[in-house]
Amino acid sequence: MSSPFAVLFDVDGTLVDTNYLHVHAWARAFREENIDVESWRIHRSIGMDGDSLVANLSGDASDAVQQRLKDRHSSLYQDSTDLIVRLPGSRELLHHLAERGVRVVLASSAPEDELAITRKILDSDDAIAAATSSKDVDTAKPDPDIVEVALKRAGVPAEQAVFVGDAVWDGEAATRTGVPFVGVRCGGVADSELEKAGAQAVFDDPLELLRRLDITVIGAHLHGDVHPKK
Repeated sequence: MSSPFAVLFDVDGTLVDTNYLHVHAWARAFREENIDVESWRIHRSIGMDGDSLVANLSGDASDAVQQRLKDRHSSLYQDSTDLIVRLPGSRELLHHLAERGVRVVLASSAPEDELAITRKILDSDDAIAAATSSKDVDTAKPDPDIVEVALKRAGVPAEQAVFVGDAVWDGEAATRTGVPFVGVRCGGVADSELEKAGAQAVFDDPLELLRRLDITVIGAHLHGDVHPKK
């Protein structure tokens, strides 16, 4: 690579298998408050800024109820952390990139305590150059602020970065910042929705992305070629 290059990664549903744990925790929290929200609607909101998720799904719930929902979700999710596992190839992909001089950044909008748990499970801190969390911005994805913070910490402009994520919110945040977006299916979102959100390519999981890296915009940067192979 002729100049510094970074790959920004979403974490939940992209590198670690947490999306459905979040869905279950939110579903229980809503039901305890007697708010009817179907699980599929919750799943479609995973990856969105937490405040926005609660506001969108709880209707006209008071501020006090919304705060209880967030607190209860956090508590229930913490109770399920022993079920979290790395998604296939996540650790290998992070190290593969870092060993080739790529600045690997976790562009997460999760709370710091949740991020600490997933970082421990990833066991890849030696490959990670920087990370973000919910404390870094007022409003997270799909607002582009978290991507802008990640770029600043990586020390690269948008054209020298790629964002990898599993949610439409990742794609919207990345493309609004001018960062190419690569999608993964392991968060449970359809190819068509990821592509509509700007995904240049979609892979099953980090392992398939690693195996097919050369055909992506990431591989093009690694080889100093502006055009990925077909």
